[in-house]
Amino acid sequence: MENKTEEDKVSIIKVSALTCIDLDNSNLHQSAVLLKQACLDSGFFYVINHGISEELKDEAFEQSKKFFALPLEEKMKVLRNEKYRGYAPFHDSLLDPKNQFRDVLPGWRETMEKYYQEALRVCKSIARIMALALDLDVDYFNTPEMLGNPIADMVLFHYEGKSDPSKGIYACGAHSDFGMMSLLATDGVMGLQICKDKDVMPQKWEYIPSLKGAYIVNLGDLLERWNNGYFKSTLHRVLGNGQDRYSIPFFLKPSHDCIIECLPNCQSENNLPNDQMFNVHLPTLQSSTCTPKTDLGEVWSMCTTP
Repeated sequence: MENKTEEDKVSIIKVSALTCIDLDNSNLHQSAVLLKQACLDSGFFYVINHGISEELKDEAFEQSKKFFALPLEEKMKVLRNEKYRGYAPFHDSLLDPKNQFRDVLPGWRETMEKYYQEALRVCKSIARIMALALDLDVDYFNTPEMLGNPIADMVLFHYEGKSDPSKGIYACGAHSDFGMMSLLATDGVMGLQICKDKDVMPQKWEYIPSLKGAYIVNLGDLLERWNNGYFKSTLHRVLGNGQDRYSIPFFLKPSHDCIIECLPNCQSENNLPNDQMFNVHLPTLQSSTCTPKTDLGEVWSMCTTP
């Protein structure tokens, strides 16, 4: 009889169905009901009718592919600096002290800056619905100290090769995102998996398929702290299948001066704030890197970390 590895035992793979949130729906309370259920179910959902043109998204991916196709010596000219802006090759964590957001290709900077602003706009729209889902005022997060000057990080990923979970080789290892929320664009190549309940053993992993015209959104650790664990961030990873895979995640965090404390309606006599979670200044929570470990990928990041 064939012996199954421990990884085989914990990874019973299926495809997960996610809720779609229509950002063009004028009934925000209706969207909030759907969003709340999605957050309680998996912490992942799609957004559609977001206003980012397919042309801009395609151009961002085209520029990403052109950059990663450059000779290594050209990419190393924009080596990632101490603020995690720039390029990181396979298995590399070297830093360069200079600002690495340069116009490395014709039209590169213009495309990336335009895409960055559009992704930020979409995240702020989602934050309004998120506020309603948490029974807050629709503009609760839209204040100078919260999302008035947010820390928003855009990352380009290029994965290649094939994962071997039995040997601990992943395109991107299991992790949860640090921030408030993440907005993900993919090229359609399957690879993203989520584990809805990381504490239940054996862990069960589900593929998240791309949906044409939609973006994938997931909650981060910071939002879990903010709402006292009501909505939880979700463990996820990427498996390589031998195909080149490109993705563009956008990570939203509140302003640098934001104090993370329990939201007013996420506590009660029977649900006291977790003292270890709250009254913390954002920089003390900031992760040391903008991106998780990758065994089969290379990265370019544009981080606004102060």
